[in-house]
Amino acid sequence: MNYLFLLVAIVAEVIATSALKASEGFSRPGPSAVVVVGYAAAFYCLSLTLRTIPVGVAYAIWSGLGVTLITLVGWVAFGQKLNAAALIGMGLIVAGVVVLNLSPAAGPH
Repeated sequence: MNYLFLLVAIVAEVIATSALKASEGFSRPGPSAVVVVGYAAAFYCLSLTLRTIPVGVAYAIWSGLGVTLITLVGWVAFGQKLNAAALIGMGLIVAGVVVLNLSPAAGPH
């Protein structure tokens, strides 16, 4: 269940970050509201996750997958260009998160 909360936190953060671009400096009320609600939901769900998942592991997953997903959203929705170095970098982020989760020290505290 805690990893489900973490997944919701990641998705909420990606939605909020995408809306942040669309808010145009908080000058558009709709996207601005999505930013506030999205980040509030992300941090709330992240806090629930921290009940059983160590903070370093949870944050590594949240930030690593968040960066990767928002980069993909930027590519698909906003036309951001991704070169080979960007793709390799995202792969390394995902690999780092996987290695961290496979570490015996990454288990519940």
